[in-house]
Amino acid sequence: MQTLHNVHQQFAEFFKSETLKPFAFLVSKKLSEGHICINIDDTAVELEEMPFFDSKLVSNNIARLKEEPLVTLKDGAKQPFVLHNNRLYLQRYFNYETAILTRIKAFIESEKGQVEKKTQELTGHAQFITSLFKSSGSSASSVPIENIDWQLVAAVSGVLNNFTIITGGPGTGKTTTVAKILAILYTINPDLKVALAAPTGKAAVRMSESLKGSALDAAADIKEKFQNIAPATIHRLLKYIPDSPYFKHNKENPLNYDVVIVDESSMIDVALFAKLLDAIGPETKLILLGDKDQLASVEAGSLFGDLCKSQSGSTILSLGRAALINSFISDTQRQIHADYISKGNSHLLSEHIIELKRSHRFTSDKGIGKFSKAIIKNDIETLQEYLQNNQDEQVTIDTKYDNELFEQFVDGYAAYIKEPDIKKALQKLNELRVLCAVREGEHGLYSLNTAIENYLRKKKLIDKRSEYYENRPIIVTRNYYSLDLFNGDVGIIRPDENGLPKAWFEDSNKELKSVFPGYIAESETVFAMTIHKSQGSEYDKVLVVLPDNLNVQILTRELLYTGVTRAKSKVILQGSEAVILHTAEGLVERASGIMERFEE
Repeated sequence: MQTLHNVHQQFAEFFKSETLKPFAFLVSKKLSEGHICINIDDTAVELEEMPFFDSKLVSNNIARLKEEPLVTLKDGAKQPFVLHNNRLYLQRYFNYETAILTRIKAFIESEKGQVEKKTQELTGHAQFITSLFKSSGSSASSVPIENIDWQLVAAVSGVLNNFTIITGGPGTGKTTTVAKILAILYTINPDLKVALAAPTGKAAVRMSESLKGSALDAAADIKEKFQNIAPATIHRLLKYIPDSPYFKHNKENPLNYDVVIVDESSMIDVALFAKLLDAIGPETKLILLGDKDQLASVEAGSLFGDLCKSQSGSTILSLGRAALINSFISDTQRQIHADYISKGNSHLLSEHIIELKRSHRFTSDKGIGKFSKAIIKNDIETLQEYLQNNQDEQVTIDTKYDNELFEQFVDGYAAYIKEPDIKKALQKLNELRVLCAVREGEHGLYSLNTAIENYLRKKKLIDKRSEYYENRPIIVTRNYYSLDLFNGDVGIIRPDENGLPKAWFEDSNKELKSVFPGYIAESETVFAMTIHKSQGSEYDKVLVVLPDNLNVQILTRELLYTGVTRAKSKVILQGSEAVILHTAEGLVERASGIMERFEE
């Protein structure tokens, strides 16, 4: 921590102005914490704790900063700092935010002349769309808003819009919705060129697999087109230039696709977000998928969440769009009703952000669905109910860090170790995972992996005498493009036919591939992994372990929600009652100015 402090101090000392130095330190510090700017109105207390702070300079911060020659108020001016709407940015991050804002506005402006044509295309295929979205036969929800066909709302909006965000929790059908959007678009234009991407290779492949496996009521030729869509990381899609922050695809050399679909968008930092939008051509449709309640990117910015928050409350549609959508739905219970129809002026992003409300994996009244909603809403009453009763089949809370419960869970790793078939072993390994909030300490990543290894060694399931011992599970921690391996890919160490230890992975076609472990030196043991690393993954069962310490900054409801919702059928949460309630109270708040800049 002291080293980081010194980095911010060195940055601030680069500037001669005594007025500017404490602000420079704070901007640098906040950037390292994920903020892309500081709100000057909220900095009084923090400034007093900064190096270089002068108690004489406690008032008129805005006025004094406006007089600084290294601070500009103009968009595009070449000064290191930008002051805009009482927010102070480093110029690069202000430019990223501006680029994102400008590009989204251009998307929406470009739609206006196409709405009539696209509406006619939709109505011309009304029978196909109706059959695509016929009721699944699932029983009606006790929550009326969940009965509306939000997937159809998202699909129609995705066809009409050039820019669409589709957000929703686990099991709400984001990938299913995209499959239906593509089915409609391929029906309209069989020669459609589609790109599929995600921040990590693992997430891109998982989405591709879901698309290929989707059970659509569509023609065979459309399903065949799904098989030919190759997933890519965003870096690979944009064609990264080694040892450079730039990409081959940009405004001057845009991507040659009709539709670009990006999954797990909450994980994209502001710099990559800006470069992605910069590379989308003027005639290309962009669809962003993600869960607005999940953790934001590890790097600076939380643009996906910020954009979703810019539309307060539920999705509101214009009367015309609601009527068009309802024309495809005969069941009045599934139609858009008056509560979700605009009564007047709407936000620029209205109808461009659609939230899928109903989970087909979890129900709202019990289990992981109810528990995860209580976490993200900090519903103390429901959380206390789980803590006191602890009788839910899907959710077990262990406030005592019971070692027997821990060992019962990790005993599940025996299944993959005993499985001789490597492909099946990989699948069994990925049926469960221990997830932790931190790396250090008794309940951190390193201690937990060591504890699991010691337990499995005691059971004679592993022999840990070499670094690359047989059946060691590993996670790749950087992108190895030449090996087609990506940050987050999980494999196991097993000997090949010559007895040489190899790291085995599944490729994007679910086929086995192996590399010498020495080629992927940046990898870690992965019996346990951080919740951050687990984003984009799903497991049948997870054990989430929180540190027994209230003074851990990263303990937030988004972190706990992300960990809990990685489980499909069972979650065990180890953490004291105080830590669990404290974590649900914490909130990821990253400063940016994009929401208010949409109003300008």
